[in-house]
Amino acid sequence: MSLTDKAIEQIRELIRTGALPPGSKLPPEPDLAAQLGLSRNLAREAVKALAVARVLEVRRGDGTYVTSLQPSLLLEGLGGAVELLQGDFVALRDLMEVRRLLEPTATALAATRISDDQLADIERHLNAMREARDDVEQLNAHDAAFHRAVISATGNETLLTLLEGISGRTLRARIWRGLVDSRAAGRTLAEHESIFNALSSRDPALSQAAALLHVSTTEQWLRQHLHAGDTEPPGTPAQR
Repeated sequence: MSLTDKAIEQIRELIRTGALPPGSKLPPEPDLAAQLGLSRNLAREAVKALAVARVLEVRRGDGTYVTSLQPSLLLEGLGGAVELLQGDFVALRDLMEVRRLLEPTATALAATRISDDQLADIERHLNAMREARDDVEQLNAHDAAFHRAVISATGNETLLTLLEGISGRTLRARIWRGLVDSRAAGRTLAEHESIFNALSSRDPALSQAAALLHVSTTEQWLRQHLHAGDTEPPGTPAQR
């Protein structure tokens, strides 16, 4: 571990122990360095690294503060990292596996917590998908909104952020799938209707099964193309 890494860990420990709670202001750089037994340069580098990670926020002319440490903030870089995998089918397959592990369970959880208003919101997205079935881009945009509304119903911000992080990448795969498979829109609508109906019944097992079938359909399609040696990366219509 480098000296900078050790300095970062020391500041993280202050945050973990509550010595620096969310929203608190760090001591001035000389005082922080002295408190941690660091050089000012090491303290400065550690603060910069934690600011990039959204753990700290440097406010010019005011000082450095601990952020809210909310999952949506700390994990917001996940989507950007996932985007760097663009064009890598194997990486996309791995992301789909992660989605298959998380989304059905999240949908089951949503079934136990969903409110009438949240259910109505999901139904609005489903109706928008029906209206957009002949427009692949719009269909998939409403598809993404549908799933976000489902995961939001869990009330679990960390779960929502994780799945949002990978959905941007898999969204492009679904757009590409819609372009090359004329039957995809009909299957997609039927699968989403099954998810909605299961959520409406507040049945977690049925909701999980419906979500698993939906995710597995896309994953199976992707694996078939990988098996066939198809190397064209999924992309938006503008990229094709």
